Amino acid sequence: MKEKIGIVDTLEERKPYITRKQEKGQEIPLACDNNSLAGAISQRACVYSGARVVLNPVTDAVHLVHGPIGCAGYTWDIRGAKSSGIETNRTSFSTDMKELDVVFGGEKKLSSAIDELVGLYHPPVVFVYSTCIVGIIGDDLESVCKTASQKHNIPVIPVKSEGFKGNKSDGYKAACDALKRLIKRPSEEDIKKKGPRVPETIKPKINILGDFNVAGDVWLVKPLFEQMGIEVIVSLTGDSTTKAISRAAEADLNLVQCSGSMTYLAKWMQAEYGIPYLNASFFGIEDISLALRRTADYFGSEKMKERAEQILEAEINRIMPEISRVRERVKGKKAAIYMGGPAKALTLIKGFDELGMEVVIIGTQTGKKEDYEQISYSVRDGTVIVDDANPLELAELLIRQKADLMVAGVKERFIAYKLGIAFCDFNHDRVVEFEGFDGFVNFAREVDASISSPVWKAVRQRELIPEAMESEKKSGRIKKVAVEERISRENCAKECKGMLLKPEFLHQKSEAAVESQV
Repeated sequence: MKEKIGIVDTLEERKPYITRKQEKGQEIPLACDNNSLAGAISQRACVYSGARVVLNPVTDAVHLVHGPIGCAGYTWDIRGAKSSGIETNRTSFSTDMKELDVVFGGEKKLSSAIDELVGLYHPPVVFVYSTCIVGIIGDDLESVCKTASQKHNIPVIPVKSEGFKGNKSDGYKAACDALKRLIKRPSEEDIKKKGPRVPETIKPKINILGDFNVAGDVWLVKPLFEQMGIEVIVSLTGDSTTKAISRAAEADLNLVQCSGSMTYLAKWMQAEYGIPYLNASFFGIEDISLALRRTADYFGSEKMKERAEQILEAEINRIMPEISRVRERVKGKKAAIYMGGPAKALTLIKGFDELGMEVVIIGTQTGKKEDYEQISYSVRDGTVIVDDANPLELAELLIRQKADLMVAGVKERFIAYKLGIAFCDFNHDRVVEFEGFDGFVNFAREVDASISSPVWKAVRQRELIPEAMESEKKSGRIKKVAVEERISRENCAKECKGMLLKPEFLHQKSEAAVESQV
Protein backbone atom coordinates (compact mmCIF):
# COMPACT_ATOMS: atom_id res chain seq x y z
CA MET A 1 0.00 0.00 0.00
CA LYS A 2 1.25 3.49 -0.83
CA GLU A 3 2.60 5.39 2.20
CA LYS A 4 1.07 8.79 2.89
CA ILE A 5 2.42 11.83 4.70
CA GLY A 6 0.09 13.19 7.39
CA ILE A 7 -0.98 12.91 11.01
CA VAL A 8 -2.97 9.73 10.40
CA ASP A 9 -3.34 7.32 7.55
CA THR A 10 -6.39 8.55 5.65
CA LEU A 11 -7.69 9.41 2.21
CA GLU A 12 -5.60 11.92 0.30
CA GLU A 13 -8.53 14.36 0.11
CA ARG A 14 -9.05 14.20 3.90
CA LYS A 15 -5.51 15.23 4.87
CA PRO A 16 -6.18 19.01 4.80
CA TYR A 17 -8.91 18.50 7.42
CA ILE A 18 -6.50 17.27 10.11
CA THR A 19 -3.75 19.47 11.56
CA ARG A 20 -1.97 20.46 14.75
CA LYS A 21 -2.21 23.59 16.90
CA GLN A 22 -0.54 26.64 15.34
CA GLU A 23 1.43 29.39 17.03
CA LYS A 24 -0.45 32.59 17.79
CA GLY A 25 -0.78 34.82 14.78
CA GLN A 26 -0.34 31.96 12.32
CA GLU A 27 -3.27 31.05 10.12
CA ILE A 28 -4.50 27.59 10.87
CA PRO A 29 -3.98 25.38 7.79
CA LEU A 30 -7.21 23.47 8.22
CA ALA A 31 -9.84 22.88 5.57
CA CYS A 32 -13.39 23.10 6.94
CA ASP A 33 -16.98 24.19 6.31
CA ASN A 34 -17.24 22.04 3.18
CA ASN A 35 -19.54 19.20 2.20
CA SER A 36 -18.39 15.82 3.45
CA LEU A 37 -16.16 13.76 1.22
CA ALA A 38 -18.08 11.01 -0.55
CA GLY A 39 -17.06 7.63 0.80
CA ALA A 40 -15.39 8.97 3.94
CA ILE A 41 -18.32 7.94 6.20
CA SER A 42 -18.69 11.29 7.92
CA GLN A 43 -19.93 11.50 11.52
CA ARG A 44 -22.08 14.45 10.43
CA ALA A 45 -25.85 14.19 10.40
CA CYS A 46 -28.11 15.28 7.52
CA VAL A 47 -30.19 18.43 7.00
CA TYR A 48 -33.31 16.78 8.39
CA SER A 49 -31.46 15.71 11.54
CA GLY A 50 -30.17 19.24 12.09
CA ALA A 51 -33.70 20.60 11.88
CA ARG A 52 -35.07 18.01 14.33
CA VAL A 53 -32.25 18.72 16.80
CA VAL A 54 -33.29 22.36 17.02
CA LEU A 55 -37.09 22.10 16.81
CA ASN A 56 -37.96 18.87 18.61
CA PRO A 57 -37.62 20.38 22.13
CA VAL A 58 -40.64 22.68 21.44
CA THR A 59 -42.84 20.87 23.90
CA ASP A 60 -46.42 21.58 22.78
CA ALA A 61 -45.90 21.21 19.03
CA VAL A 62 -46.88 18.30 16.84
CA HIS A 63 -43.74 17.28 14.95
CA LEU A 64 -44.90 15.52 11.78
CA VAL A 65 -42.33 13.85 9.52
CA HIS A 66 -43.47 13.70 5.91
CA GLY A 67 -41.53 10.76 4.54
CA PRO A 68 -40.83 7.04 5.00
CA ILE A 69 -41.22 5.64 8.50
CA GLY A 70 -37.46 5.19 8.86
CA CYS A 71 -36.92 8.96 9.02
CA ALA A 72 -39.25 9.14 12.02
CA GLY A 73 -36.74 7.07 14.00
CA TYR A 74 -35.17 10.32 15.14
CA THR A 75 -37.40 10.81 18.18
CA TRP A 76 -37.41 12.42 21.61
CA ASP A 77 -35.86 9.25 23.00
CA ILE A 78 -32.51 9.97 21.37
CA ARG A 79 -32.54 13.57 22.56
CA GLY A 80 -33.90 13.79 26.08
CA ALA A 81 -34.91 17.48 26.10
CA LYS A 82 -37.04 17.77 29.24
CA SER A 83 -40.30 19.65 29.62
CA SER A 84 -41.77 21.34 32.68
CA GLY A 85 -45.29 21.00 31.26
CA ILE A 86 -46.92 19.44 28.22
CA GLU A 87 -44.95 16.73 26.38
CA THR A 88 -46.56 16.45 22.95
CA ASN A 89 -43.05 16.46 21.49
CA ARG A 90 -42.30 13.06 23.04
CA THR A 91 -44.63 11.38 20.52
CA SER A 92 -43.40 10.91 16.96
CA PHE A 93 -45.67 11.24 13.94
CA SER A 94 -45.02 10.22 10.36
CA THR A 95 -46.98 10.07 7.11
CA ASP A 96 -45.27 6.71 6.52
CA MET A 97 -44.90 7.17 2.77
CA LYS A 98 -45.00 3.98 0.66
CA GLU A 99 -44.16 3.18 -2.95
CA LEU A 100 -47.55 4.37 -4.26
CA ASP A 101 -47.14 7.71 -2.46
CA VAL A 102 -43.78 8.14 -4.12
CA VAL A 103 -45.26 7.40 -7.55
CA PHE A 104 -48.48 9.44 -7.24
CA GLY A 105 -47.43 12.03 -4.66
CA GLY A 106 -47.99 12.29 -0.92
CA GLU A 107 -49.82 15.63 -0.57
CA LYS A 108 -53.28 14.11 0.11
CA LYS A 109 -51.80 11.77 2.69
CA LEU A 110 -50.04 14.70 4.39
CA SER A 111 -53.19 16.79 4.43
CA SER A 112 -55.17 13.93 6.02
CA ALA A 113 -52.44 13.36 8.60
CA ILE A 114 -52.49 17.02 9.66
CA ASP A 115 -56.31 16.97 9.98
CA GLU A 116 -56.18 13.82 12.11
CA LEU A 117 -53.40 15.08 14.43
CA VAL A 118 -55.02 18.48 14.97
CA GLY A 119 -58.26 16.73 15.85
CA LEU A 120 -56.56 14.43 18.33
CA TYR A 121 -54.03 16.73 20.01
CA HIS A 122 -55.29 20.30 19.42
CA PRO A 123 -51.71 21.61 19.18
CA PRO A 124 -50.93 25.35 18.97
CA VAL A 125 -48.53 24.63 16.09
CA VAL A 126 -47.63 21.81 13.69
CA PHE A 127 -44.14 21.48 12.23
CA VAL A 128 -44.05 19.43 9.01
CA TYR A 129 -40.56 18.14 8.17
CA SER A 130 -39.71 17.31 4.57
CA THR A 131 -37.39 14.38 3.93
CA CYS A 132 -35.22 13.31 0.99
CA ILE A 133 -37.94 11.54 -0.96
CA VAL A 134 -40.32 14.51 -0.61
CA GLY A 135 -37.67 16.74 -2.14
CA ILE A 136 -37.17 14.31 -5.01
CA ILE A 137 -40.84 13.87 -5.94
CA GLY A 138 -41.64 17.54 -5.36
CA ASP A 139 -44.59 17.50 -2.94
CA ASP A 140 -45.68 21.12 -2.38
CA LEU A 141 -45.39 21.38 1.42
CA GLU A 142 -45.79 25.15 1.42
CA SER A 143 -49.19 24.90 -0.25
CA VAL A 144 -50.47 21.98 1.86
CA CYS A 145 -49.37 23.69 5.09
CA LYS A 146 -50.90 27.02 4.08
CA THR A 147 -54.27 25.37 3.36
CA ALA A 148 -54.15 23.43 6.64
CA SER A 149 -53.21 26.55 8.58
CA GLN A 150 -56.25 28.42 7.21
CA LYS A 151 -58.50 25.43 7.84
CA HIS A 152 -57.48 24.91 11.50
CA ASN A 153 -56.52 28.51 12.34
CA ILE A 154 -53.12 27.56 13.78
CA PRO A 155 -49.62 27.84 12.31
CA VAL A 156 -48.81 24.76 10.22
CA ILE A 157 -45.19 25.37 9.30
CA PRO A 158 -43.20 23.52 6.62
CA VAL A 159 -39.62 22.75 7.65
CA LYS A 160 -37.59 22.52 4.45
CA SER A 161 -35.18 19.85 5.58
CA GLU A 162 -34.66 17.46 2.67
CA GLY A 163 -31.64 15.50 3.88
CA PHE A 164 -29.65 15.48 0.65
CA LYS A 165 -29.57 19.22 -0.05
CA GLY A 166 -26.74 20.12 2.34
CA ASN A 167 -25.39 19.26 5.77
CA LYS A 168 -26.48 19.58 9.38
CA SER A 169 -25.88 23.35 9.38
CA ASP A 170 -28.49 23.75 6.65
CA GLY A 171 -30.91 21.90 8.92
CA TYR A 172 -30.23 24.44 11.68
CA LYS A 173 -31.16 27.24 9.28
CA ALA A 174 -34.33 25.43 8.19
CA ALA A 175 -35.35 25.15 11.85
CA CYS A 176 -34.59 28.82 12.53
CA ASP A 177 -36.64 29.81 9.48
CA ALA A 178 -39.54 27.86 10.98
CA LEU A 179 -39.11 29.58 14.37
CA LYS A 180 -39.16 33.00 12.68
CA ARG A 181 -42.76 32.35 11.69
CA LEU A 182 -43.77 31.94 15.35
CA ILE A 183 -42.16 35.10 16.70
CA LYS A 184 -44.68 37.95 16.82
CA ARG A 185 -43.49 41.34 15.70
CA PRO A 186 -43.72 44.02 18.42
CA SER A 187 -44.89 47.53 17.64
CA GLU A 188 -42.45 49.90 15.94
CA GLU A 189 -42.48 52.04 19.08
CA ASP A 190 -41.35 49.09 21.22
CA ILE A 191 -38.61 48.20 18.73
CA LYS A 192 -37.22 51.75 18.95
CA LYS A 193 -36.98 51.42 22.74
CA LYS A 194 -34.53 48.49 22.52
CA GLY A 195 -31.14 48.98 24.14
CA PRO A 196 -29.57 48.97 27.61
CA ARG A 197 -32.23 49.74 30.19
CA VAL A 198 -32.12 50.87 33.79
CA PRO A 199 -33.05 47.69 35.67
CA GLU A 200 -34.09 49.64 38.74
CA THR A 201 -37.06 50.99 36.78
CA ILE A 202 -37.78 48.38 34.10
CA LYS A 203 -37.18 44.65 34.56
CA PRO A 204 -34.78 43.52 31.82
CA LYS A 205 -35.72 40.58 29.64
CA ILE A 206 -33.51 38.09 27.82
CA ASN A 207 -33.84 35.01 25.64
CA ILE A 208 -31.45 32.06 25.85
CA LEU A 209 -30.74 30.77 22.34
CA GLY A 210 -29.22 27.35 21.73
CA ASP A 211 -30.00 25.61 25.01
CA PHE A 212 -32.07 22.48 24.45
CA ASN A 213 -32.65 21.52 28.09
CA VAL A 214 -31.06 18.10 27.68
CA ALA A 215 -31.46 16.32 31.04
CA GLY A 216 -32.86 19.59 32.45
CA ASP A 217 -29.82 21.85 31.85
CA VAL A 218 -31.74 25.09 31.50
CA TRP A 219 -33.42 24.61 34.88
CA LEU A 220 -30.00 25.11 36.49
CA VAL A 221 -29.31 28.26 34.45
CA LYS A 222 -32.55 30.28 34.52
CA PRO A 223 -32.56 30.76 38.32
CA LEU A 224 -29.13 32.43 38.16
CA PHE A 225 -30.49 35.19 35.91
CA GLU A 226 -33.72 35.45 37.85
CA GLN A 227 -31.70 36.05 41.03
CA MET A 228 -30.06 38.95 39.16
CA GLY A 229 -33.48 40.47 38.52
CA ILE A 230 -33.71 39.40 34.87
CA GLU A 231 -36.73 37.76 33.22
CA VAL A 232 -35.88 34.87 30.89
CA ILE A 233 -38.68 35.00 28.32
CA VAL A 234 -37.85 31.77 26.53
CA SER A 235 -35.08 29.25 26.00
CA LEU A 236 -34.85 28.33 22.35
CA THR A 237 -35.75 25.70 22.17
CA GLY A 238 -35.35 23.68 25.37
CA ASP A 239 -38.56 23.52 27.45
CA SER A 240 -40.15 26.12 25.16
CA THR A 241 -43.80 26.53 24.22
CA THR A 242 -45.42 28.19 21.23
CA LYS A 243 -46.69 31.05 23.41
CA ALA A 244 -43.26 31.73 24.93
CA ILE A 245 -41.59 31.67 21.50
CA SER A 246 -44.14 34.18 20.19
CA ARG A 247 -42.92 36.65 22.89
CA ALA A 248 -39.22 36.32 21.99
CA ALA A 249 -39.12 39.72 20.27
CA GLU A 250 -39.93 41.42 23.60
CA ALA A 251 -36.40 40.66 24.84
CA ASP A 252 -33.73 43.31 25.39
CA LEU A 253 -30.87 40.86 24.81
CA ASN A 254 -30.27 37.41 23.35
CA LEU A 255 -27.66 35.11 24.91
CA VAL A 256 -26.48 32.60 22.31
CA GLN A 257 -25.00 29.38 23.66
CA CYS A 258 -25.05 27.04 20.64
CA SER A 259 -23.60 29.45 18.11
CA GLY A 260 -23.66 26.89 15.29
CA SER A 261 -27.42 26.49 15.38
CA MET A 262 -28.67 29.85 16.66
CA THR A 263 -26.39 32.67 15.47
CA TYR A 264 -28.44 32.77 12.27
CA LEU A 265 -31.63 33.46 14.27
CA ALA A 266 -29.87 35.91 16.61
CA LYS A 267 -28.62 37.98 13.65
CA TRP A 268 -32.09 38.00 12.14
CA MET A 269 -33.64 39.21 15.42
CA GLN A 270 -31.02 41.93 15.65
CA ALA A 271 -31.79 43.12 12.14
CA GLU A 272 -35.58 42.83 12.46
CA TYR A 273 -36.22 43.88 16.05
CA GLY A 274 -33.02 45.62 17.18
CA ILE A 275 -32.21 42.95 19.79
CA PRO A 276 -28.43 42.60 20.24
CA TYR A 277 -26.86 39.28 21.17
CA LEU A 278 -23.91 38.01 23.18
CA ASN A 279 -22.27 34.60 22.93
CA ALA A 280 -22.34 32.77 26.25
CA SER A 281 -21.75 29.36 27.76
CA PHE A 282 -23.25 27.96 30.94
CA PHE A 283 -20.72 25.14 31.36
CA GLY A 284 -17.70 25.33 33.67
CA ILE A 285 -16.87 27.88 36.35
CA GLU A 286 -15.06 30.35 34.09
CA ASP A 287 -17.69 30.47 31.37
CA ILE A 288 -20.67 30.67 33.73
CA SER A 289 -18.96 33.55 35.55
CA LEU A 290 -18.30 35.27 32.25
CA ALA A 291 -21.94 34.85 31.15
CA LEU A 292 -23.33 36.46 34.33
CA ARG A 293 -20.80 39.30 34.38
CA ARG A 294 -21.19 40.18 30.69
CA THR A 295 -24.98 40.21 31.02
CA ALA A 296 -24.79 42.51 34.06
CA ASP A 297 -22.31 44.75 32.22
CA TYR A 298 -24.65 44.98 29.25
CA PHE A 299 -27.52 46.31 31.35
CA GLY A 300 -25.15 48.69 33.15
CA SER A 301 -26.66 48.34 36.60
CA GLU A 302 -24.27 48.48 39.56
CA LYS A 303 -26.86 46.71 41.66
CA MET A 304 -27.08 43.88 39.14
CA LYS A 305 -23.28 43.61 38.93
CA GLU A 306 -23.07 43.41 42.70
CA ARG A 307 -25.73 40.70 42.78
CA ALA A 308 -23.90 38.71 40.10
CA GLU A 309 -20.69 38.78 42.16
CA GLN A 310 -22.59 37.64 45.26
CA ILE A 311 -24.06 34.70 43.35
CA LEU A 312 -20.69 33.71 41.90
CA GLU A 313 -18.90 33.87 45.25
CA ALA A 314 -21.54 31.78 46.99
CA GLU A 315 -21.82 29.15 44.23
CA ILE A 316 -18.09 28.77 43.61
CA ASN A 317 -17.39 28.40 47.34
CA ARG A 318 -20.11 25.79 47.50
CA ILE A 319 -18.85 23.53 44.71
CA MET A 320 -15.07 23.98 44.94
CA PRO A 321 -14.46 21.31 47.62
CA GLU A 322 -15.97 18.65 45.33
CA ILE A 323 -14.26 20.02 42.20
CA SER A 324 -10.91 20.01 44.03
CA ARG A 325 -11.45 16.42 45.16
CA VAL A 326 -12.14 15.24 41.61
CA ARG A 327 -9.30 17.34 40.22
CA GLU A 328 -6.82 15.47 42.41
CA ARG A 329 -8.04 12.19 40.91
CA VAL A 330 -8.06 13.16 37.21
CA LYS A 331 -5.36 15.83 36.82
CA GLY A 332 -2.82 15.03 34.14
CA LYS A 333 -5.21 12.80 32.19
CA LYS A 334 -5.61 13.39 28.45
CA ALA A 335 -8.97 14.19 26.86
CA ALA A 336 -10.28 13.98 23.31
CA ILE A 337 -13.19 16.24 22.31
CA TYR A 338 -15.39 15.68 19.26
CA MET A 339 -18.54 17.84 19.13
CA GLY A 340 -21.22 18.77 16.63
CA GLY A 341 -20.56 22.50 16.99
CA PRO A 342 -17.54 24.61 17.99
CA ALA A 343 -19.17 26.37 20.95
CA LYS A 344 -19.32 23.17 23.00
CA ALA A 345 -15.76 22.27 22.02
CA LEU A 346 -14.41 25.65 23.15
CA THR A 347 -16.17 25.60 26.49
CA LEU A 348 -15.00 22.03 27.14
CA ILE A 349 -11.36 23.13 26.77
CA LYS A 350 -11.84 25.49 29.73
CA GLY A 351 -13.75 22.86 31.69
CA PHE A 352 -10.97 20.32 31.34
CA ASP A 353 -8.40 22.95 32.30
CA GLU A 354 -10.36 23.57 35.50
CA LEU A 355 -10.08 19.83 36.21
CA GLY A 356 -6.34 19.82 35.53
CA MET A 357 -6.70 17.73 32.36
CA GLU A 358 -5.04 18.21 28.98
CA VAL A 359 -6.90 18.26 25.66
CA VAL A 360 -4.95 16.27 23.03
CA ILE A 361 -7.58 15.99 20.26
CA ILE A 362 -10.36 18.42 19.41
CA GLY A 363 -12.76 18.36 16.49
CA THR A 364 -16.20 19.40 15.34
CA GLN A 365 -18.68 18.54 12.60
CA THR A 366 -19.65 22.09 11.65
CA GLY A 367 -16.82 24.43 12.70
CA LYS A 368 -15.80 27.38 10.51
CA LYS A 369 -12.39 28.94 9.94
CA GLU A 370 -12.74 31.51 12.72
CA ASP A 371 -13.92 28.81 15.14
CA TYR A 372 -10.86 26.68 14.51
CA GLU A 373 -8.55 29.68 14.89
CA GLN A 374 -10.06 30.31 18.32
CA ILE A 375 -9.72 26.63 19.17
CA SER A 376 -6.09 26.67 18.05
CA TYR A 377 -5.32 29.59 20.39
CA SER A 378 -7.00 27.81 23.29
CA VAL A 379 -5.23 24.43 23.22
CA ARG A 380 -1.66 23.40 23.92
CA ASP A 381 1.10 22.65 21.42
CA GLY A 382 0.76 19.26 19.82
CA THR A 383 -3.03 19.09 20.06
CA VAL A 384 -4.60 17.61 16.95
CA ILE A 385 -7.48 19.60 15.43
CA VAL A 386 -9.83 17.78 13.04
CA ASP A 387 -12.90 18.77 11.02
CA ASP A 388 -15.70 16.37 10.00
CA ALA A 389 -13.77 13.28 11.08
CA ASN A 390 -14.67 9.73 10.18
CA PRO A 391 -14.57 6.80 12.62
CA LEU A 392 -11.24 5.37 11.41
CA GLU A 393 -9.52 8.73 11.75
CA LEU A 394 -10.88 9.20 15.26
CA ALA A 395 -9.84 5.70 16.30
CA GLU A 396 -6.28 6.18 15.06
CA LEU A 397 -6.01 9.64 16.65
CA LEU A 398 -7.19 8.28 20.01
CA ILE A 399 -4.39 5.71 19.92
CA ARG A 400 -1.67 8.03 18.65
CA GLN A 401 -2.50 10.83 21.11
CA LYS A 402 -2.86 8.36 24.00
CA ALA A 403 -6.20 9.76 25.10
CA ASP A 404 -7.55 8.60 28.48
CA LEU A 405 -11.06 9.90 27.83
CA MET A 406 -13.24 10.80 24.87
CA VAL A 407 -16.06 13.35 25.23
CA ALA A 408 -18.45 13.25 22.29
CA GLY A 409 -21.92 12.05 21.25
CA VAL A 410 -23.62 8.73 20.87
CA LYS A 411 -22.05 7.92 17.47
CA GLU A 412 -18.53 8.12 18.91
CA ARG A 413 -19.26 6.17 22.09
CA PHE A 414 -18.44 2.76 20.64
CA ILE A 415 -15.24 3.92 18.95
CA ALA A 416 -13.87 4.71 22.42
CA TYR A 417 -15.27 1.61 24.09
CA LYS A 418 -13.80 -0.73 21.49
CA LEU A 419 -10.39 0.82 22.10
CA GLY A 420 -10.72 0.46 25.86
CA ILE A 421 -10.90 4.24 26.37
CA ALA A 422 -13.18 5.97 28.87
CA PHE A 423 -16.12 7.92 27.39
CA CYS A 424 -18.44 10.75 28.47
CA ASP A 425 -21.58 11.67 26.48
CA PHE A 426 -21.85 15.46 26.28
CA ASN A 427 -24.66 15.52 23.74
CA HIS A 428 -28.09 13.93 23.61
CA ASP A 429 -28.11 10.65 25.50
CA ARG A 430 -27.00 11.85 28.91
CA VAL A 431 -29.41 11.81 31.82
CA VAL A 432 -27.71 14.25 34.20
CA GLU A 433 -27.32 18.02 33.83
CA PHE A 434 -23.91 19.42 32.88
CA GLU A 435 -24.76 23.15 32.87
CA GLY A 436 -24.78 25.53 35.81
CA PHE A 437 -22.68 25.07 38.92
CA ASP A 438 -24.26 21.78 39.97
CA GLY A 439 -24.03 20.58 36.38
CA PHE A 440 -20.27 21.11 36.35
CA VAL A 441 -20.00 19.01 39.51
CA ASN A 442 -22.01 16.29 37.74
CA PHE A 443 -19.65 16.47 34.76
CA ALA A 444 -16.53 16.25 36.95
CA ARG A 445 -17.91 13.21 38.76
CA GLU A 446 -18.84 11.49 35.49
CA VAL A 447 -15.39 12.10 34.02
CA ASP A 448 -13.81 10.66 37.15
CA ALA A 449 -16.15 7.67 37.23
CA SER A 450 -15.47 6.80 33.60
CA ILE A 451 -11.69 7.21 33.75
CA SER A 452 -11.38 5.41 37.09
CA SER A 453 -13.71 2.55 36.22
CA PRO A 454 -12.04 -0.82 36.88
CA VAL A 455 -13.57 -2.17 33.69
CA TRP A 456 -10.67 -0.72 31.67
CA LYS A 457 -8.30 -3.11 33.44
CA ALA A 458 -10.31 -6.03 32.15
CA VAL A 459 -10.62 -5.07 28.49
CA ARG A 460 -8.16 -4.84 25.65
CA GLN A 461 -6.01 -1.72 25.57
CA ARG A 462 -4.27 -0.81 22.32
CA GLU A 463 -1.00 1.03 21.90
CA LEU A 464 1.19 1.93 18.98
CA ILE A 465 4.08 -0.45 18.71
CA PRO A 466 7.15 1.59 19.86
CA GLU A 467 9.30 0.37 16.97
CA ALA A 468 6.67 1.55 14.49
CA MET A 469 6.53 5.02 16.05
CA GLU A 470 10.31 5.37 15.93
CA SER A 471 10.33 4.31 12.28
CA GLU A 472 7.70 6.95 11.44
CA LYS A 473 9.66 9.69 13.18
CA LYS A 474 12.76 8.90 11.16
CA SER A 475 11.02 8.58 7.82
CA GLY A 476 8.46 11.38 8.33
CA ARG A 477 5.90 9.09 6.75
CA ILE A 478 2.73 7.73 8.32
CA LYS A 479 1.96 4.09 7.84
CA LYS A 480 -1.27 2.34 8.61
CA VAL A 481 -1.37 2.38 12.38
CA ALA A 482 0.50 -0.53 13.90
CA VAL A 483 -0.97 -1.60 17.18
CA GLU A 484 -0.45 -4.20 19.82
CA GLU A 485 -3.10 -5.35 22.21
CA ARG A 486 -2.38 -5.06 25.90
CA ILE A 487 -4.60 -6.89 28.33
CA SER A 488 -4.13 -6.12 31.97
CA ARG A 489 -3.28 -9.24 33.90
CA GLU A 490 -3.19 -7.42 37.23
CA ASN A 491 -5.71 -8.91 39.57
CA CYS A 492 -8.78 -7.97 37.59
CA ALA A 493 -10.85 -9.98 40.01
CA LYS A 494 -9.62 -7.80 42.86
CA GLU A 495 -10.59 -4.59 41.06
CA CYS A 496 -13.85 -5.95 39.65
CA LYS A 497 -15.48 -7.53 42.66
CA GLY A 498 -18.04 -10.07 41.59
CA MET A 499 -16.83 -10.03 37.97
CA LEU A 500 -14.79 -13.19 37.59
CA LEU A 501 -13.56 -13.16 34.00
CA LYS A 502 -12.53 -16.37 32.29
CA PRO A 503 -9.18 -16.30 30.45
CA GLU A 504 -10.80 -17.50 27.23
CA PHE A 505 -13.09 -14.46 27.32
CA LEU A 506 -10.07 -12.19 27.14
CA HIS A 507 -8.33 -14.17 24.40
CA GLN A 508 -10.89 -14.96 21.74
CA LYS A 509 -8.78 -15.53 18.65
CA SER A 510 -11.50 -14.63 16.21
CA GLU A 511 -12.04 -11.21 17.78
CA ALA A 512 -8.35 -10.48 18.02
CA ALA A 513 -7.92 -11.17 14.33
CA VAL A 514 -10.61 -8.66 13.38
CA GLU A 515 -9.77 -5.95 15.88
CA SER A 516 -6.08 -5.96 15.10
CA GLN A 517 -7.07 -4.44 11.75
CA VAL A 518 -8.09 -1.19 13.48
